[in-house]
Amino acid sequence: MFRRTPRLFAATLAVAALALGACAEKTDDKPAAGTAAASYPVTVGALTLAKRPEKIVSLSPTATEMLFAIGAGPQVSAVDDQSNYPADAPKTDLSGFQPNAEAIAGKNPDLVVLSNDTNKIVDQLGKLKIPVYLTPAATTLDDSYRQITDLGTLTGHADQAADVAKRMKDDIAKLVKDLPQRTEKLTYYHELGPELYSATSKTFIGSIYSLVGLTNIADPADADGKNGGYPQLSQEVIVKADPDFVFLADSKCCQQNADSVKARSGWAGLTAVKNNQVVMLDDDIASRWGPRVVDLLRVIIDAFAKVPA
Repeated sequence: MFRRTPRLFAATLAVAALALGACAEKTDDKPAAGTAAASYPVTVGALTLAKRPEKIVSLSPTATEMLFAIGAGPQVSAVDDQSNYPADAPKTDLSGFQPNAEAIAGKNPDLVVLSNDTNKIVDQLGKLKIPVYLTPAATTLDDSYRQITDLGTLTGHADQAADVAKRMKDDIAKLVKDLPQRTEKLTYYHELGPELYSATSKTFIGSIYSLVGLTNIADPADADGKNGGYPQLSQEVIVKADPDFVFLADSKCCQQNADSVKARSGWAGLTAVKNNQVVMLDDDIASRWGPRVVDLLRVIIDAFAKVPA
């Protein structure tokens, strides 16, 4: 299970969300013959692969999910200690939060996938001639689709990646199309941890709620964006805002639930609490931007649809 303090998690999300675009080391190998799935060399951004990677190391739980979803799972030889989905992913003690170039190189990878450039790990791996694809935290669904298709191109699974992205788009479009119509917008509070860190509409998670037409009570707390979209709210602000929904993305890490929320000072009177609209999310799904975002949207919409129009 992904154990982390809410403060560290929120800070990590903020750093990832502000990360720059993909950086990579160009390989020097001569182009190999094309495989049945794709012809090489292939180029994505600054990264060129001369042949299909067969020993991929993923240090991003989201990228791990994407790789397996597009059929590249058999090419993944090692994943980080937080990549817990799918269950058969080759989990190791490698860290994506504090990546170690020597430990990564010890896996003899022909491609490393990262979600951030902590400790300038991209440069370190580049000096070792290890190709790197950087997948910064998505801020929009289009970012997610692009990363899926990029990984498809790099791994020789372009068609499968296109299918995954299309299926996501189609499923999301159908879910949104069937939303009940309301005259007034409902409000929500998304909780990253019991320290009351949240996410604004400018983040990836916030954009998912926006698809449903919900109003985010955290937006005023980071109107200038200085907190990277992840402000820490106060008890007073949340109680005063009186959200219609409380979505808990800390149910696994921190054992938060409807009862623990109700027990907080002043929270028993919240509309969300009184109307049984405190929704427990899967922490992992709610912190990633891969194919399972459709499952997250479905949970949000199911809660939304239960409220009388």
